[in-house]
Amino acid sequence: MKTYRKIVLAGGNGYLGQVLASYYRDKAGEVVVLSRKPSTSDGNVHTVLWDGRHEGDWMASLEGADFLINLCGKNVNCRYTAKNRAAIIASREVPTKLLGRALAGLKEPPRLWINVTSATIYRHAEDRPQDEDTGEIGYGFSVDVCKQWEAAFFDCDCAGVRRVALRLGIVLGRRDGVFPRLLNLVRLGMGGKQGTGTQYISWIHEQDAAQITEWLINRPDIAGILNATAPMPVMNRDFMNELRRSAGVKIGLPAPAWLLAIGARLIGTETELILKSRWVLPARLQEGGYRFQYPAVAAAIHDILSIRR
Repeated sequence: MKTYRKIVLAGGNGYLGQVLASYYRDKAGEVVVLSRKPSTSDGNVHTVLWDGRHEGDWMASLEGADFLINLCGKNVNCRYTAKNRAAIIASREVPTKLLGRALAGLKEPPRLWINVTSATIYRHAEDRPQDEDTGEIGYGFSVDVCKQWEAAFFDCDCAGVRRVALRLGIVLGRRDGVFPRLLNLVRLGMGGKQGTGTQYISWIHEQDAAQITEWLINRPDIAGILNATAPMPVMNRDFMNELRRSAGVKIGLPAPAWLLAIGARLIGTETELILKSRWVLPARLQEGGYRFQYPAVAAAIHDILSIRR
């Protein structure tokens, strides 16, 4: 018997959306993915077209859903030109406000709406960890994006719908995201520390990221801001060392900041994605009793590499 009737993943055709669709496939009668691109149904996983900007027939798919997870947002792995900045902000704010309007008009709206935001909202921190209560909001474009995104989310007028802004860390998984790219660097012998290597990585295994969303549906007492990061963040140098060890690669050439800046410009991205220290702790998850499958990075990396083989 399925645990849930229907789950909706807005913007769910990306990497994390695929992880969530796979996780809920056997738990829900129907998994609906709101996407700009058509796709054939895969069992009980169905794609419903929307443009993320206008109301339409897609709104009916939200009726009677157990919960909604919003994953919309242009990839930030790009140069922060004026055009890209505008697109990054709009791709988060506009769909979020649209979903809020849609929920407000439903007879049976989802009980829970999770908006997946980012743990990068906190400042660069190498002195102490940041949690939901004592963390300090940073500055800069990526932080502004998160602030505007969360403001759009909590300003929505959809009474009766519990809302959680999930400040997600760097998701580690085998199919996409940062992990396979770092693994490729390691196998090419370039998997040393990046920059000083003392910047923290607040990460989370893809299965914990999915499991947390289900944990939340069963915790009606929890709303607001929630950090979704493993409880044991690591420095960049230690992460890369563990990845090399697990992959059986002894040598890893380091990449100083000046070299990263040149490389980032060549491939069209920003060094902030690598050099910012994200030292974030999941205080509310731990206080609420959530048990991580992968609290330590060594076990997470071992699991991912084992599955990849």
